Amino acid sequence: MFFSVIIPVYNRPDEIEELLQSLVLQEDRGFEVVIVEDGSEKTCKHLIPVFQQQLDIHYFFIPNVGQGFARNYGMRNSKGDFLVMFDSDCIIPPNYFSSLKSAIVTRNLDAFGGPDAADSGFSVVQKAMNYSMTSKLTTGGIRGKLKNLGKYQARGYNMGLSREAFEKSEGFIDPNKGEDIELSIRLKKLGMKLELVEEAYVIHRRKNTLWGFFKQSYSFGQNRVNVSRYHPEAIKLVHVLPAVFLLFVLALAIAVFVLQSDSIILIGGVFTLAIWKVAVFLDSTLVNKSIIIGLVSVVTSFGQLSAYGLGLIVESLRKLLKG
Repeated sequence: MFFSVIIPVYNRPDEIEELLQSLVLQEDRGFEVVIVEDGSEKTCKHLIPVFQQQLDIHYFFIPNVGQGFARNYGMRNSKGDFLVMFDSDCIIPPNYFSSLKSAIVTRNLDAFGGPDAADSGFSVVQKAMNYSMTSKLTTGGIRGKLKNLGKYQARGYNMGLSREAFEKSEGFIDPNKGEDIELSIRLKKLGMKLELVEEAYVIHRRKNTLWGFFKQSYSFGQNRVNVSRYHPEAIKLVHVLPAVFLLFVLALAIAVFVLQSDSIILIGGVFTLAIWKVAVFLDSTLVNKSIIIGLVSVVTSFGQLSAYGLGLIVESLRKLLKG
């Protein structure tokens, strides 16, 4: 099996240098690397000669079209049997391709999605963000932790499909609005076998600031609604829960600060929210072995749920008005 690694990049030359260095260290070297510069002003072209002696690497510059369409361009200009996609802010463990190849062959996969993980060198905020994106106390619990591996919806930072699956699906149909989830659903409807491959994980750096993380969470909520335009069944109860969480918090705030209520129901609501925050703090502290990360995780988890819920509500109203 020969892999083609497709990497869309936009103004992130520093990130992609680390990604390429991690590919140099792979145990299984049966892959080519296809970089698609998506209309960047700060290009990574100067890095290509540096890695050409170590990697089978190909570089393309195209006008900005969005990461989904940039991935399509890369896949069309690749020659691998199996096409693997990474985001530029990922670092790939040395045994990634050997683990992935084994899973594809033994499970007869047409496509896959892999989880992400934090690195020991991440900042406190980045580790807290990672906790919020992967914990069962937030909607992050559905990312890379499923009993039924076939229910997984792959994310573009770590996913792939066979050449045949790409030709049948024609790749992404949306440039940058939940395009990875939409493709996952469509591949399954085409009869393709897509599953989570837990051992094929990547180190995902995520955003460096809380504001950037919350903006990303907001867009995730919007993207879920956008996917439902193609697949109405895409929005399930687990995706609605952040919106319920946000409305619950707003109702508590209005009751306390506007209505100045002291009803038993209000006290129960405040107590429930406090219990959840304590649970997040304790769980993150144990997982990360750090009280500080535990405290920051309360902030990132609260913000993630609220921002995702707001994005879902806003985009749902937009969809209702525009059809």
